[in-house]
Amino acid sequence: MESQLPPKPMPSKPGALSSFVRFVVCGGGVGLLAGAAVPLLATAMPWALANALITVASTLLCTELHALFTFGTGRRAGLRRHLQSAGSAIAAYLVTTAAMLILHAVQQSPSLLCEQAVYLTASGLAGIGRFLVLRLFVFAERKKEATAPVQPRAALSADALGTGPQRATYAPMVPSVA
Repeated sequence: MESQLPPKPMPSKPGALSSFVRFVVCGGGVGLLAGAAVPLLATAMPWALANALITVASTLLCTELHALFTFGTGRRAGLRRHLQSAGSAIAAYLVTTAAMLILHAVQQSPSLLCEQAVYLTASGLAGIGRFLVLRLFVFAERKKEATAPVQPRAALSADALGTGPQRATYAPMVPSVA
């Protein structure tokens, strides 16, 4: 005799604040690891190549962590989500780069403190924007569109055609012209 166990409930998705904390922890943790890995890898190859490789690897890792942990989808990211996540990372890079270019256009020689303030502010704003894009678009569960229930067609049986033992009582509605 089989025991009838109730089905396991699906884990609940984390709320916005919980997701944001997880986003910061995952992204920050991987960022710290990447920051240490670039100079180590740069001992074996040009710095720009090491930076590019670590950036790609860390973006892939973060996307997987965000899918599984940050946004609780319960499954790996998949190609579409990796591409969308990479697009949001590129947008964040462009925001921080633009902020620094604007700073240097406004001030010829900004202080290191000023550069750090502008970069960290732009990076924080880009991070918040990236979180929103990931949460609302990339990792959002797609809800099936609500449609009116489809009425089944009458079966074309002998009864429906009126040739069986009982006559069909179905009469189509025809608009009257009066």
